[in-house]
Amino acid sequence: MQKTDLTKYNNDWYKDSNLTRGFIISALWYVVNALFINSYLLIPASIKISLLRIFGAKIGNNVTLKPNINIKYPWNLEIGNNVWLGEELWIDNLGKVKIGDNCCLSQGAMLLSGNHDYKKTTFDLIIKDIVLEEGVWIGAKSIVCGGVTCYSHSILSVNSVANKSLDAYCIYQGNPAQLIRNREITFR
Repeated sequence: MQKTDLTKYNNDWYKDSNLTRGFIISALWYVVNALFINSYLLIPASIKISLLRIFGAKIGNNVTLKPNINIKYPWNLEIGNNVWLGEELWIDNLGKVKIGDNCCLSQGAMLLSGNHDYKKTTFDLIIKDIVLEEGVWIGAKSIVCGGVTCYSHSILSVNSVANKSLDAYCIYQGNPAQLIRNREITFR
C-alpha cells in the first residue's frame, strides 16, 4: 500500500484574502460581531446595520435583525429591503450570500456556503454562493447549503435541509428537502 504525501495541501484559500480582509480587519470584525451582532444585548437594528455596512455588507431598507445572529464575513453579504433575520441565525458566508427583498430567515436557520471534499485526503475546502430570491422564507432550524438558489417565493419548512435549489412558488420539507406542494399567495 502506497503512503499518501499529506504535505501537499490544496487549501491555500484559507491563507489568502478571499476570506479575510487582513488580520486586523478580520480580528476587529470578530470582536464587533461578538459584542454587537452575535449577542443577546438589546442593541437597535440601526446600529447593527451601520456596523455591518462599515465592514462591507450591502443592506437595504427596513431590515430587522433579532438578537444573537452570527455573520462570519459581512463583506460577503448582500441583503435586500424588508428582510427579517431571526434569533440565532447563522450566516456562514465563506462565499457570497445574497438575500433578496421581502425574505424571512427564521430562528436558528443556517446558511452554509462552505463544505469539504471528503473524497480527497487533503479534505479541500469547497465554497459555493447562496442566493435567496425575493419572498423566500427559510423556516426555523433549517439549513441552506452552498450552491443553492431558493427561487422567488419558495419556502423551506421547519428543520429541513436544502442541498439543491428550490423552485419558485414551491414549498419544500425534509432532509433532504423534497417538494411537498405549490405555494399559493393571495393578494388583498
